[in-house]
Amino acid sequence: MRLTRWAIAGIFLAGAGCAQLPARPVPPPATAGQALVVFDIDGTLTPAVAAVFQVRPDAAAAVRAYATKGYRIVYLSTRTGWLSEPLPGWLHRHGFPDGTVHVAQRAAERRDPAAYKTRMLQAYRERGWRIAYAYGDSSTDLAAYAAAGVPTAAVFALRRRGEPACQPGPAAGCLPGWSDHLAFIAGVPAAPTGTAAPDARSGQP
Repeated sequence: MRLTRWAIAGIFLAGAGCAQLPARPVPPPATAGQALVVFDIDGTLTPAVAAVFQVRPDAAAAVRAYATKGYRIVYLSTRTGWLSEPLPGWLHRHGFPDGTVHVAQRAAERRDPAAYKTRMLQAYRERGWRIAYAYGDSSTDLAAYAAAGVPTAAVFALRRRGEPACQPGPAAGCLPGWSDHLAFIAGVPAAPTGTAAPDARSGQP
C-alpha cells in the first residue's frame, strides 16, 4: 500500500499525541495603526500544500527581515486540526520569528478558507492594526486579502512547487520563491511608529 504525505504525517503525529492548536485572540496594537505582515503557511512558507515538514529556501530570512524592520508578524492557516499543533515548534526550529499563529478551529472554517481568513484580518483592522503586506499561495488567500482591504500592490503570490504558475487572484506579482524577493524586502521602509493605542497593553500576548 502506498501512503501519501498526508497519511504519513497523520501516522507520525497521531503517535506523538498531537492535538489541534487552540485559537489565539487578536492582540491589541502597541500603537494606533501599527503595521503587520500576514503570511499563509502551507504552500507559502512550505514549497507545496502537502509538504508540511519542509520549508522554502529563504522563507525564514524573508519573514525575519520584516520583523527586524518592526513589522508585527501574523501567521494564518486553515491546516487540518491534527497537523496544526506542531506549527509553533516548526516555525521556531526553522528560524522564523515570533508572531501570532491563527489556525481554523472548525471544519466549516477549513472548508471556506477565504471566509475564515477574511474574518481574521478584518478583526485585526477593527482592533486598529494596518495590514502592510500579505503573502499567500492560493486563490482563497488572495481573495481574503482583497476582501480585507489589502491593496493589490502589497499582496504577493507564491508559486507552488511543480506548478507552472501562481494561482489566479489580485496580487502585485507571482514569486517563484523567496530568495529573489529578499531585495524587495530590504528596500521596504521600517514600520512607522505612532501614538499609543487607547487599549494598548505592555508585553506580547
